[in-house]
Amino acid sequence: MPDVSLWTIVFLVIAAFSAGWIDAVVGGGGLIQLPAMLLGLPNASPAQILSTNKISSLCGTATSAVTFGVKVRPDRRTVVPLALLAGLGAAAGALVATKIPMAWFKPIVLVLLIAVAVYTAVKPTLGALTALRFDGRNHYVAAGAVGLLIGFYDGAVGPGTGSFLIFALVGLLGYNFLQASAKAKIANVATNLGAIAVFAAGGAPLWRLGLIMGAANMLGGLLGARTAVARGSRFVRIIFLVVVSALILRLAYDVFWL
Repeated sequence: MPDVSLWTIVFLVIAAFSAGWIDAVVGGGGLIQLPAMLLGLPNASPAQILSTNKISSLCGTATSAVTFGVKVRPDRRTVVPLALLAGLGAAAGALVATKIPMAWFKPIVLVLLIAVAVYTAVKPTLGALTALRFDGRNHYVAAGAVGLLIGFYDGAVGPGTGSFLIFALVGLLGYNFLQASAKAKIANVATNLGAIAVFAAGGAPLWRLGLIMGAANMLGGLLGARTAVARGSRFVRIIFLVVVSALILRLAYDVFWL
């Protein structure tokens, strides 16, 4: 672990807590945590930062996934193919993470996020109630496809993964925002595990820092999950739009000004 000052650790812990809260509600915690790590660890390698970020995020997503699992009780038959293929996709994405130019992805992700935000904003009833669009086998195939594709994206790139998972579960499969958040958290645990397994094989993670930040992320995730369950789908939808808008601004800055 590189030399890190006490104030840097405090800064990263606060960022991890905030990211855990946001990630538990709608995903997108990487909007806070990853830039904070880039600022606080200027001498760390990209692989060290990405893998350590995954360790911290795993702690928070696991905590919020358990909370959602107990309070919301998501359908296991949907969660299993979603999470399993998401983990495999993330592992595959992590394998090619260093080989894919980020410049290829950012404009595409920016356009997708704008489309997601506009579609959600103009359909106020979207995600208010669960109205599944597929039956039987088709439903589980669709869930698996969502997990595989977004899992690969998370392993290779990452920003906005939670938001994409939630939108896909709401817009494609027909879940309400609260149910979608619960399933997205479980899938996000699998994507983090898949990516960490690949990064750890190369000795990249800063384990001690990742676990310190993970404890803060866990507390934020616990609070965020309880807040989402207590406030319901309407609250989750509002936070979703706020986070997606922030992601759009961040990516637009990267694409047009950097």
